[in-house]
Amino acid sequence: MAGVGKVPSKNARRSVLVAVTVLLLLAGVTALIVYLVNRPERPRFSVVGTAVYDLNATSPSVISTTMQFTLLIRNPNRRVSIYYDRLSAFVSYRNQAITPPASLPSLFLETRSTVEMSPVLGGAAVPVAPEVGNGLEVDEAYGVVGLRVMVLGRLRYKAGAIRTGHYGFYVRCDVLVGLKKGFEGQVPLLASPPCKVDV
Repeated sequence: MAGVGKVPSKNARRSVLVAVTVLLLLAGVTALIVYLVNRPERPRFSVVGTAVYDLNATSPSVISTTMQFTLLIRNPNRRVSIYYDRLSAFVSYRNQAITPPASLPSLFLETRSTVEMSPVLGGAAVPVAPEVGNGLEVDEAYGVVGLRVMVLGRLRYKAGAIRTGHYGFYVRCDVLVGLKKGFEGQVPLLASPPCKVDV
């Protein structure tokens, strides 16, 4: 009868299904090989210098400070470059922010490259819990203050012409500084282990 279409045979449908499965499998294996060859490592951050220009606990529940931290940011990858966007940083003491977040410029790190950044953080009074202000006074009297520098942002990896989507990242740099009440300027870093980077 004219006008009636033929139903594809089971063999034709099976052939199409096998072809699609093989193509998907090949695409997956190719993606896995590209990932294993280029396997991006996390960036590395470290604090190499600290200066304190102002640190006042005007009352036990308000802290005002201006600090500068010199950060080294390293891309350890041999084949992958890294873009950093929407960067911000702040300082915390005893798990509470003592500076407002400060915006930092975007960065692009070529393979196996390092850049130094020295943001000035603070400048505005920040409300804190009373035990934070009291703890800071005790630590300054002792001469050793533990601080945490936090860096947040987004990054993208680039390998040749391939760019990944954005990944959020979070950096925690714990440092011990030698700081006595009223001192201003460069302060000694008593301990600065490698920063923890979560992507």
